[in-house]
Amino acid sequence: MKHPRNAFGISPLRGHTQWPGQAGSTGARVWLLGTLLFVAASVVHAQNTPVGKWHTIDDETGEVKSLIAITETGGVVAGRIEQLLRKGADPKASCVKCEDDRKGQPMVGLEIIRGVKQNRGEAIWEGGEILDPEKGKTYKLKLTPIEGGAKLQVRGYLGPFYRTQIWVRVN
Repeated sequence: MKHPRNAFGISPLRGHTQWPGQAGSTGARVWLLGTLLFVAASVVHAQNTPVGKWHTIDDETGEVKSLIAITETGGVVAGRIEQLLRKGADPKASCVKCEDDRKGQPMVGLEIIRGVKQNRGEAIWEGGEILDPEKGKTYKLKLTPIEGGAKLQVRGYLGPFYRTQIWVRVN
């Protein structure tokens, strides 16, 4: 049997009647499966970061309180209040209880996460601080993406004591 030739006069591999990648070939299927797995793994890895937009949830009512935007610049993570979502929240409110340079600054746009860095080789970010604008207090911070990055475990520390919240990613 004479093998078909391509536009350059080259025939496929000996014993094959199709070129790798042609419809129906095993090579095409393997290549497609490998590409899909690589893309899926890349998407999961890209979401396994605190960078993005998050809804904060009220511990007592379970209602959404605010929208937080977390960014990364030069390996350092920061987060700002982008929107107050709690019913009756004053969009013009300022941080009256803050005790540092954020005192009197508007809540919308207020930087509540500062100086957080990723632990080498881990999906954990810590070393910075988080501000509770309602109390005006700052706490050491640990951020851990969970559930494939769909949620963010936010843990604030004060000495041996800590409080954990779960934030929900906004797509």
